[in-house]
Amino acid sequence: MGELIKGAPVAEAIREEIKADVEMLRAKGIAPKLAFIRVGAQGPDLAYERGATKTMGMCEIDTEVVELPEDITEEAYIEKLKEINAREDIHGILTFRPLPKHIRESVVKHVIDPAKDVDCFNPINMATVVEGDDNGFFPCTPAAVIEILDHYKVDLEGKNVTVIGHSNVVGKPVSLLLLNRNATVTTCHIFTKDTASMTKGADIVVSAAGVPALVKPEQVDDGVVVIDVGINFVDGKMCGDVDPAVADKAGMMTPVPGGVGAVTNTVLAKHVVIACKRQNNL
Repeated sequence: MGELIKGAPVAEAIREEIKADVEMLRAKGIAPKLAFIRVGAQGPDLAYERGATKTMGMCEIDTEVVELPEDITEEAYIEKLKEINAREDIHGILTFRPLPKHIRESVVKHVIDPAKDVDCFNPINMATVVEGDDNGFFPCTPAAVIEILDHYKVDLEGKNVTVIGHSNVVGKPVSLLLLNRNATVTTCHIFTKDTASMTKGADIVVSAAGVPALVKPEQVDDGVVVIDVGINFVDGKMCGDVDPAVADKAGMMTPVPGGVGAVTNTVLAKHVVIACKRQNNL
């Protein structure tokens, strides 16, 4: 059985990385702050909010929840977002998505201030992913994948990497981040005719499809590095996209839970601190 590469040590390393910056900011009377903008009170949103708030607290980052009514108009939502954009005490903004159907994400994403857009909603920040420009903010989950690979010293240059999933949230940006690190990337999706032929022979497999047990042992080579980004529930239990039996063949594999998800919120905290420093010219 290969090494189970857990997210907790990675998250701890990131917290240590930003600790000095937070202490420096607070010594200057600046308190890094993240605003959550949430429409309604959906269970998944509340669960994520609790987890993210806990992580921010561990990193000494303040939080503010802006809860808006479910029947809020698009115009009123945009006005509230502009108001938060303008507040100097708020350094990062996280908008809960998907938004209600009557509020167009295609419009809202252009409104959020790119300098405070710590989870890469604005297309301006997505462009920095394409260009490999560290002056923007990459999406937190794809960035967490890279943090894990770096922490466990997985060399990406020249490696064959297969990414399963092509969403704008994970699949596409993680493919680009890997490409920016000189990996040879194959991206599979629902229309890929033979995904198994793409995973077989890959040095690294990143699965973000949201399909339980999608990746099976016979579809990967011995020694493969597997990053499981999937979050699924089967019989009330959380699981990833990768059949647990793959661990017997993998050289390294992230668990679900306890893998990528454990790092994502800490990356969010890192982005808030970076945003705070930039906004204060530090």
